[in-house]
Amino acid sequence: MMLDIYDFYDKMERNNIMLSFKGDITSELLTSILQIMESKLDNLQEEPKIKKKVYNVLVECLQNLYHHMDESNAEMQNEKVRSAIFMIGKIDNQYNIITGNYIKKDNVEGLKKRLDDINLLSKEELKEYYKAVLNNGEMSLKGGGGLGMIDIARKTGEKLNFNFAPVDDKFSFFSLNIKISQ
Repeated sequence: MMLDIYDFYDKMERNNIMLSFKGDITSELLTSILQIMESKLDNLQEEPKIKKKVYNVLVECLQNLYHHMDESNAEMQNEKVRSAIFMIGKIDNQYNIITGNYIKKDNVEGLKKRLDDINLLSKEELKEYYKAVLNNGEMSLKGGGGLGMIDIARKTGEKLNFNFAPVDDKFSFFSLNIKISQ
């Protein structure tokens, strides 16, 4: 199979993709990505407020990839299960952070409901919901309190744009596209 690398390059160029990664998400990788993006934001001479917002949302998105990949993905026959994709781009005055990873089909309905519920809330309701989740003291199976997506919605002021694409009888591919306007 011949891969048309120029086609990939052209698509990335047209969408102003600043950084893209596909592979195993490790804590070392997260540190590297955050350092690279901090440097890129400095080079773009972004206002400190925008830099902070992009950086904080980026941290949440990457932590979600790292912490919420289904651990029992080993059920799939190959290594692509621990693999995820991440991209960040900027078109005009809007940053786009796009992530994708495999998720067990059994977990799709619950996650979809949580994301839909978050999307229904106003800015003030998100703030109250965040406080309620923070104060209830419950931790998810992955060790978090479920605050990441709420925090992303609060910081961006945008609805969460997500999709679940069926892969096989056990897995779907979860994608999330976060927009951060200036």
